[in-house]
Amino acid sequence: VLLAKLIAPKAGDRICDPACGSGSLLITVAEEVPFKKGTYVRDCSLWGQESNGNTWALGKINMFLHNAEAKIEWGDTINNPKLVEGDSLMKFDVVVANPPFSLDKWGAEHAVNDIHKRFLRGVPPKTKGDFAFILHMIDTAIEKTGKVGVIVPHDVLFRGSSERAIREALIKENLLEAVIGLPANLFYGTGIPAAILIFNKGKKNKNVTFIDASKEFEAGKKQNKIREEHINAIVSAFKNGNEIEKYCHIAAFEEIEQNDFNLNIPRYVDSFEAEEQIDVKAVQKEIDLLENELVEVRLKLSS
Repeated sequence: VLLAKLIAPKAGDRICDPACGSGSLLITVAEEVPFKKGTYVRDCSLWGQESNGNTWALGKINMFLHNAEAKIEWGDTINNPKLVEGDSLMKFDVVVANPPFSLDKWGAEHAVNDIHKRFLRGVPPKTKGDFAFILHMIDTAIEKTGKVGVIVPHDVLFRGSSERAIREALIKENLLEAVIGLPANLFYGTGIPAAILIFNKGKKNKNVTFIDASKEFEAGKKQNKIREEHINAIVSAFKNGNEIEKYCHIAAFEEIEQNDFNLNIPRYVDSFEAEEQIDVKAVQKEIDLLENELVEVRLKLSS
């Protein structure tokens, strides 16, 4: 729900998830769009691709049950993208995904010769496919208006080598709009902290919004949960674009450049909480009173 509200799709949008699983994220994003007049069909089209055959089948059923106008393809998005028009990748108004974290053996050996030229900004490490999905998503967003929202493991923000070069390229192209740190243990199957990256091909300025929402959650036995009030606070901070102490910072390009294109959120949002000062004299006075009371009790017990 948080990603859907941050990306804010409009009526008539083409919405894509290139790692759509059973389609739940696509459905959630579509629910932000009004119904077509006089119907119970959302005024948008949904597109997706999923590599796991069983999950792909579930996604097809999910679209049918939700009466969605959708086309879900089966295949490997990075090595064999199926959402194409002629020889080119299809373009979408909104591209969202929660791709597999740090996918090993994603197909780096084929990236240099990619016919769609998705890796001109750099080839991600062969054991970490996070930026492979990000680059695919950006290249399938419509020029000058398309938006991308992707959930990534936190270390995508600061890993070096080719990933640093890709971050630099995306920031210099003025595509990155926001970095939002999420609580740990939020997603099924992994307890590591994650982040949301928002890219916008229609950005109006060169600033990047950093939000530290890592403490905005309700603790659960197996998983943490972001409540509605947390979602509203994050979305409000993102849309308003104002500084909020220990929560939200608006970083200029020069600041990110000075940080060598490292997007680690604590570099931009100081969320450190100073410990409360202890009044040593007051504590000592209380200890003395307790010791005197203890002496009196012992005297009574021994008499």
